[in-house]
Amino acid sequence: MRTNMAAAADTVFRTGHMMKVAGVLVLSLASVFAVQRDNFRSCDNVGYCKRHRALQPGSASFVVDVESMKLHPTSVSLEVLDRKSSVKFVLYIFSLKDNTFRVRLKELKPLRRRYEPPLGDVLLQHPEGEEFRYNGQSGSKLTFSRGTSRVVVTVDPLRIDFYSNDDPVISINSQGLLKFEHTRKKPGWVSWLSSTVYSWFSPPFREASEENPPDEQQEGAGEGVKEEEQKTEDEEPDLWEETFKSFTDSKPLGPTSVGVDISFPGVEHVYGIPEHADNLALKTTKSTDPYRLFNLDVFEYELYNPMALYGSVPVMLAHNEKRTVGVFWLNAAETWVDISSNVADKSIFSNLADFVTGNNEIPQTDTHWFSEGGNIDVFLMLGPGPKDVFRQYSVLTGTTPLPPLFSISYHQCRWNYNDQDDVRTVDENFDKFDIPYDVIWLDIEHTDGKRYFTWDATKFPSSVEMLRNISSKGRKMVTIVDPHLKRDENYQVYKEAREQGLLVKNKDDGDFDGWCWPGSSSWPDFLEEHVRTWWANKFALSEYVGSDLSLYVWNDMNEPSVFNAPEVTMPRDLKHLGGWENREVHNVYGMLVHAATMEGLLKRTNYQERAFVLTRAFFAGTQRTSAVWTGDNMGEWSHLKISNPMIMSLNLVGITFSGADVGGFFRNPDNELLTRWYQAGAFQPFFRAHAHLDTKRREPYLLPEENVNIIRAAIRSRYSFLPYWYTVFASSEKDGAAVMRPLWVEFPKERATFGIDDNYMVGSALLVRPVTEQGATSAIVYFPGADEIWYDVETYQTYKGQQQVNVDAPLSKIPVFQRGGSIIPRKMRPRRSSTLMFDDPFTLIVALDSKQEASGQLYVDDYHSFSYRDGAFGLVSYTFSHHKLHSHVENAETRYTTKEWLERVVIVGLPHEPRKVTLHHSGQTDELTYSFDSAMKALTIRKPGTNILQKWTISLH
Repeated sequence: MRTNMAAAADTVFRTGHMMKVAGVLVLSLASVFAVQRDNFRSCDNVGYCKRHRALQPGSASFVVDVESMKLHPTSVSLEVLDRKSSVKFVLYIFSLKDNTFRVRLKELKPLRRRYEPPLGDVLLQHPEGEEFRYNGQSGSKLTFSRGTSRVVVTVDPLRIDFYSNDDPVISINSQGLLKFEHTRKKPGWVSWLSSTVYSWFSPPFREASEENPPDEQQEGAGEGVKEEEQKTEDEEPDLWEETFKSFTDSKPLGPTSVGVDISFPGVEHVYGIPEHADNLALKTTKSTDPYRLFNLDVFEYELYNPMALYGSVPVMLAHNEKRTVGVFWLNAAETWVDISSNVADKSIFSNLADFVTGNNEIPQTDTHWFSEGGNIDVFLMLGPGPKDVFRQYSVLTGTTPLPPLFSISYHQCRWNYNDQDDVRTVDENFDKFDIPYDVIWLDIEHTDGKRYFTWDATKFPSSVEMLRNISSKGRKMVTIVDPHLKRDENYQVYKEAREQGLLVKNKDDGDFDGWCWPGSSSWPDFLEEHVRTWWANKFALSEYVGSDLSLYVWNDMNEPSVFNAPEVTMPRDLKHLGGWENREVHNVYGMLVHAATMEGLLKRTNYQERAFVLTRAFFAGTQRTSAVWTGDNMGEWSHLKISNPMIMSLNLVGITFSGADVGGFFRNPDNELLTRWYQAGAFQPFFRAHAHLDTKRREPYLLPEENVNIIRAAIRSRYSFLPYWYTVFASSEKDGAAVMRPLWVEFPKERATFGIDDNYMVGSALLVRPVTEQGATSAIVYFPGADEIWYDVETYQTYKGQQQVNVDAPLSKIPVFQRGGSIIPRKMRPRRSSTLMFDDPFTLIVALDSKQEASGQLYVDDYHSFSYRDGAFGLVSYTFSHHKLHSHVENAETRYTTKEWLERVVIVGLPHEPRKVTLHHSGQTDELTYSFDSAMKALTIRKPGTNILQKWTISLH
């Protein structure tokens, strides 16, 4: 029996009513789009998941052939035998720069090459190696070292341990759960057919090259393995074919899954592997499914379970008081991660027994990773601090390029703004109610019958005029462009894709035909570079008729979502043009869609102007080309609360430009919830309100006056902090640091922070505690740092660190605190959009620490182009000590100029009013006017008037 969702969708499509009246489809599907778990596979109905999870500790039978060892300056290779199957493998260990290692395990002589993402898709390039040495063999252990790091390979059974300063930090296969399902021929009378199928699917092996260096070649690759030379396990029914509900997965290549356990000695807390609607600190999965990484369109997703969602980043961070380490499991296939802990998995009775007996067992978290295909390819990032791991991972997959300023401002979206008049009315009302915004969005109804790159001529007859009217106020527009193409010979984009052979194929080699918003649809094969180039060219103004340079793009449904397919996505046995099955590459598809889209937008301006793309599906490396949002959430308090750990999880694995739909996509939030959500969104990296077609209109100016005033204040607060956000993003582009950070990132030795996910940091200087409880008029805030002082950003009330406080938080207030010892740049003049703020003056908020000192930075450029990469930017460092505030331009030699100037300085935490304040600059000294609030201990210095890129000193006398 087919899924209710697919059946309902199919009924609507087949009746011919699809999108003639958009609400018909939405209303027809609304009742079945609520998530039903049995529409999505659990581990119990995934054959390879069951096989890996059924393994008992110590069941692996892999042994290293020491005589096969080949040493290279930065790597070693060893042959490994699986005693159970008699299949040989080759193990590579690479020593990489910046305290990073890579471990790869591949078949020595596979029947068919396994998928590995080409360089440039996920990994930026071949990571640079660092020399390490072989220290010799002692008993059954081989030791390799470099600097303070050591790698110990146990020969029998295979095990790999990583040490830092003699402390064990990561172990691979210490539990003995390694399993590698080798390529094989189907036994019995159809083996000849399997051989034929292999030849259809098998891409040619690459010659040795920069992309495939000699020390990674598989000797004898492609020669095959004689059937009689293999020992195969008992055949199970799901090895060569598998059924889920009414869908049959043909699995012509048989079982190809891989898995191994990875342990973190001394660690209780692990984080990452988004996307899941769950707490920041990952939970033990002893009594649940493993965490699943498989990009899926899950409507109205549930909270606090390990089900898969829209995107996948197979990166995990492990943290304790001594260090942070990271693991990057480079695999594009469906992946599951089991987590167990010798602390969390104990019952209260065993903990009590340990207490009574004085058991001082060292904590350890064990994880078990397994994927449906690919090879075992793991990067080990040894920190030692969280910011070190961020940097180490960013070297592999890149950082978030500095976004244009408009994109980190406020976005207004709805499914759908009806027509040009509706857009104009919304735009005018934001001005009428004096609420700033930068971007207005159009969903699928703006197109001609869900044909992307088109406009509905009745609703949007003059789209270019509409865009120019919006952009005249410094604002932009975003339109949705999904990857499914309506199968219509009169639709030029589809016709080109079909005629040029650019579409994903079904298992029988015809163009895949599935259902999505336009009805019968096909999908370009974005795994191929020439297909991505074709797609990118569609964003040229001559191709995307009716667009202009102020129009940007939103890629939705790119998991990809297929309404009438298993789990609402592409079947696993679809064929890609390069010969790969979809099961092998599924999780990278969505990333390649938005990468091609970004390329197209950049090409419009010959790579001179920065662009903006938003994606729902993502993978490792997504941060280079797109922002991310957390998908179709609900207008409920629980979804507001979960947005914080979800966005923090994304930030921990490099996807820093991320957010959640303000107000929730589904349902109708009440005024209190909507107001609290705006306050939270104003302090999240990506700030967009969005709502379902079937919800009530909820633009902020439609609310009661009290709520309008509070939301206006929240949005204006976002705009006032834009200089700080922009500076944090500029820094993050260099080192990959999280923008929205868990407290433990800034306070890594403070155990009390390890489990907190309702307080967080923006950069290193702002502590935010969104109110996420209905009816709350106060909020519990944890202030970290034993010697820290924290200042309320509105009242300058102070709080000492390393304590929990229940602070006042009436509806009009979001608790936000500036860290003592920091200097934050702000722009305080309200404007309609960020573009109109480009030349506005700055206010510096100097928050003094217990030593009466502070420091901070300001980054400025033209806010929209790539000129900053050629040195056209200013980076200013500020320090306050000994009653003097110094400004120093770090890159004065570039001679970048700006009209921006310093309007005000506010110094908080000052015990006494000074007698006089002077400004020294350009060889002269001027006396400045000021006021002092003794209750708030705040000194306000008015109009220093210097250019922001001028060197100066303000002295308090």
